[in-house]
Order: sequence, then structure tokens, then C-alpha cells
Amino acid sequence: MHDFKKLRVWQLARDLAIAVDRASRTFPRSDRGIVASQLRRAMISVPANIAEGCGKSSRKETLRYFQIAAGSATEVENHLLLAEGFGYLTGPARLELMEALNSIQRMLFKLMKNLPQ
Repeated sequence: MHDFKKLRVWQLARDLAIAVDRASRTFPRSDRGIVASQLRRAMISVPANIAEGCGKSSRKETLRYFQIAAGSATEVENHLLLAEGFGYLTGPARLELMEALNSIQRMLFKLMKNLPQ
């Protein structure tokens, strides 16, 4: 399909994965890496599935991987809300990450809607 590195949604997802990794490293030891690990895995899945979708030869396969990326983004949203609830992220820190995530989600849905036949 495309060189995934040229897609703005992939670039933003990559940047957010880096920001999420940095934020999760501040979680307390009492987390034992559980929420942090789940959050990082889900976030890393977003740009990875966008990239994989771009490497597929059919629209159907590409769309499937973009849908997986969207599902992972929703999982990230859940984990951010949990991290805030557990007191691992402050409201402003979670809000900043969430705003970036919501932008990625909107871009992904628009990309899927406008994917050429």
C-alpha cells in the first residue's frame, strides 16, 4: 500500500509509544510492572499494526490490520484510565497522553473509511 513511515498517523503513534514508555517508567514499584507492561504492549501494537497493514497486498488485509491498531488504541485508552485511577498518572499527564491518543484514533478511523478500493 504505502511506505508506512510517511503516514502521519504512524508517526504520531510512534511518538506516543515513546511518550507512554517514558510515562510508564514512573509508575510505582507496587505495580510490579503489570499495568505498565500492558500499557506499553498495547501502545506499541498501534504503530506496529499500522506498519504491517501497509505491507499487505489487499485492501481487506490492510483494513484488518488498521482495525487491530484501532482496537489496541482503545485498549491503551483503558489502561491510561486505570493508571490514573490507581494514582500512577496525574490528571494532566493522562490528559496529554489521552489527547494524543484520541487524535490517532480519529486519524485511524478516517484512514480506514477512505482506504482506496
